[in-house]
Parts: sequence; C-alpha cells; structure tokens
Amino acid sequence: MLRERFQGKNVLITGGLGFLGSNLALQLVEWGAQVTLLDSLVPQFGGNPCNIAPIADRVSVNISDMRDTSSLDILVRQRDFIFNLAGQVSHGDSMRDPQLDLAVNCVSTMNLVEACRKHNIQARLLYTSTRQVYGKPRSLPVDETHIPAPIDVNGINKLAAEYYHLLYDQTYGLRSTVLRLTNTYGPRQKISSARQGVAGIFICQALRGETISLYGGGGQLRDFNYVDDVVRAMLLAIASEECMGRFFNLGASPPESLAEFVEILREHCQFEVRQVPFPEDSRLIDIGDYYGDYSRFQEATGWKPEVSLREGIARSVNFFRQNKESYW
Repeated sequence: MLRERFQGKNVLITGGLGFLGSNLALQLVEWGAQVTLLDSLVPQFGGNPCNIAPIADRVSVNISDMRDTSSLDILVRQRDFIFNLAGQVSHGDSMRDPQLDLAVNCVSTMNLVEACRKHNIQARLLYTSTRQVYGKPRSLPVDETHIPAPIDVNGINKLAAEYYHLLYDQTYGLRSTVLRLTNTYGPRQKISSARQGVAGIFICQALRGETISLYGGGGQLRDFNYVDDVVRAMLLAIASEECMGRFFNLGASPPESLAEFVEILREHCQFEVRQVPFPEDSRLIDIGDYYGDYSRFQEATGWKPEVSLREGIARSVNFFRQNKESYW
C-alpha cells in the first residue's frame, strides 16, 4: 500500500506552509510520517500558518529562505523524501520582477539539489512544475512530446528548475521526478489574489458577491485538478521507481471553459458576471486553450483524477465559507 511507503519516513516539504505543501503534510502526518516544513513566509507566495492548524503540534516548521544555503545544508540531511514545492508561481509577477522569479525558482532549486548532492544523495525528490512551460499549445491535448516554448519568465525559470532536478538524477544519481501541474484548486489555496491561479480568485470573488470579469468571454478551455488528486499524484510519483528521472503532465478530462467554471460556482454563490476585453498585460501571456494528456503518468502509476469539477468546487466553497477570517 502507498500509505506503508511513507509510514515512519523522514520527509521535508519546501513551501510547506503553502497551498500544496500543507495539504500534502496533512496526508503524510495521517500516514505516520515525520514531517518537516520549510517556508520563507514571503507574503505574496501563499504561505499561511493557518494551513497547518490541524497538525501544528505534529510537524516541525523551519522558517528560512532557500536562497540561503546554510539552512538547506542542515535541513536535507537524513530525509527519505523531499518534496520541492516552494517557488514563485505568478506569471504576471514574473514579468514585473524577473530577477525575483529567477532567484526563487532557479537559485533556490540549485541550492537544494546541491545540498542533497553533498549531504544526502540517497534522498528521493519531487519537483512541482507548471504547464506554462509549454507556452501556447500547438496541438491539443498537450503531451510530454510537445516542445516547451514558455511565453513568460516564470515558465522559463520553472523549466530550468525541472532540468536541475533531472540533470542531478542523471549525473549524480539523485533520484528525482517532475510533475507539470495544471490549474490546481481547493482548500488552503491563497484565494485573496490571482497569484495562485484563476480558480482561486474566482472562488474568492464569488464568496464576496463581487462581479467576476471573464476576459474575452471566458471561452478558454482549461483542465482543473482538485488538490486532493494532486497530493495523491505527488505521493505516487515520488514512491515509484518508474517515475524517477522523468517528467509528467497532470490534467483532467473533459476540459472545462472558464465560463463553465463560473457557472458551477453560481450554484453555490450569488454574484454577477461580465465579459470584458483582455487587459494588455494579461493578453501578452495568455496561452489560449490548454488541456493536458496525462496518460503517460497514468500508465506509470495508475493515477487519474477522481474528484469532478462540480464536487471539487462544492468542497472548496464549503471550506472557505467555514474559514473566512483566515483566507478571504
């Protein structure tokens, strides 16, 4: 069983107070792992101590920055599994402050793999990348043979960080795998800004009763993954020898338009919708329709998404309604 693979194991999660890291930590603690969370708590990156409230007394938390090598040299020692989830994920922010994006996504990742090479070559690593590395799809669905062509700084830096992991796997035997995530949403997401994706800000605006603006009419197709499905994918990937040294897409089928996402939200919240032209800064980095082919990962691990968009939105709205003060 997958649970037994992690029971009693020593796990480090970078970005551990964030959206993905905290949900992953909840599962690992339930399964009996010894979990340490590393987070810089830079405000715009999404780390939130409230995210780990149910397990705060059962995890170790280290507040430090991965751009500082001294803390990493200590933290990576004797870890069985390291989930590298830290990073800057806002595409717009990466264009406004490319040097910060470079430091947080590339320099930090290089520091991590170097620390593991020197102090814990036996660890298994997983890195969460983004479908943004593909840029504007040439064909749909996008599979892993699609040539990467990022259209923003974040996509370039996330692609580079992928290859640091894969290079160290190939060259030094530091076992690593990469998951290219799509639109992930769910409890503990930073929904008060658009920095963690359109799904979160739509949920926040719906809960507040604000008007939701659909750029270009909202017909853009996307595949949405509920966070529990993504957590399960991360656990399967890092536990699988077949995944080591490789990268994989996640995704969902069928794809849904942004307008359809908003219509499902209207089953739970009252708000208005308006169609507006694309702002220039958003138009420049918009990729149009995107949905991924996750069959390679399904073949390697048996994974497929289990939570439908309608069910995932219902769970998300319920969570954020019950935790208003902490999130929106």
